[in-house]
Amino acid sequence: MAQTEQTQTDGRQQAETTQGPFQRWVQGSIQDPERTYQAMFYVVTIFFLFTTLFPFYWLLVLALTPRESIINVWFLPKGFNPGVFIEIFEQLPFHLYMFNSFVLALVTTAIVLVLASLAGYVFGRLSFPGRGALMLLILAISYFPPAAFLLPLFRLFTGNVEIFGLSSPMLYNTPGAMVLPFSALFMPLSIFILTTFYGQIPDGLEDAARIEGTTRLGALFRVIIPLSAPGVATAGVLTFISVYNEFFFSFLMTNGEVQNWAPLLWGILGYQGQYAEFYNLMAAASIVGVLPIAILVVIAQEKIVSGLTAGALKE
Repeated sequence: MAQTEQTQTDGRQQAETTQGPFQRWVQGSIQDPERTYQAMFYVVTIFFLFTTLFPFYWLLVLALTPRESIINVWFLPKGFNPGVFIEIFEQLPFHLYMFNSFVLALVTTAIVLVLASLAGYVFGRLSFPGRGALMLLILAISYFPPAAFLLPLFRLFTGNVEIFGLSSPMLYNTPGAMVLPFSALFMPLSIFILTTFYGQIPDGLEDAARIEGTTRLGALFRVIIPLSAPGVATAGVLTFISVYNEFFFSFLMTNGEVQNWAPLLWGILGYQGQYAEFYNLMAAASIVGVLPIAILVVIAQEKIVSGLTAGALKE
């Protein structure tokens, strides 16, 4: 018996020595799957961090490299010029471009939350014919490319559209030319998020508020919205970030002058000269411009995750 076991052990050892590295890895994965899961997790995490953080590192390399040494720069900056982060404010009123983006994002977020709250209440708490089809239509519109709306909106905002003999207002180079498309563009996602949250509030709470004499609108703002704070915060943060980072309408609905509410995008592009492009200034401006959003995401990440995963599990 002992001789048989020794023979089997010798056979396994001989088989392991004849196996290649891949076969040994597969055999080890079968025997210890937990180790394989950990290895896959680390590989995916490293890949995600590299693809996400490398653009920011490259911006930092370009920003710290002096303009005359920026040609053929590799993974390390050729020189060290931290004064570029002060120079961007000396060359242009970059802080005003950032202020314009903040104001546009805040106004759009407020409009979207108010309208999406009303729509979310209707879709989440009221029953009416065609509710599902109408919600599907709203979500389908959100997938339309923004370029499809450019020509009609540009004509509308430049006063070239007549309705019943009245010309449309001149909104080009005003906040309205950007806030209105932003609101329409990011409204469907907020409606979907708030509909999910508002639909989970027990009817008894709203009924109790209405018995006390409040209206449906009062119950919405006094009971339902406070109880749905994670969803409201998620919709607000996502809308703010999307508007702050928006490119298409931010670029086309203003001429780039800071007094005409040109947003952050125009501030970054303002470092392009007529005969030269100051890539180090553009990189530094991009880093400064993205820092507020990065801080906002770090602060609100728990609210965003809880808001996006709410309703995924039923108790």
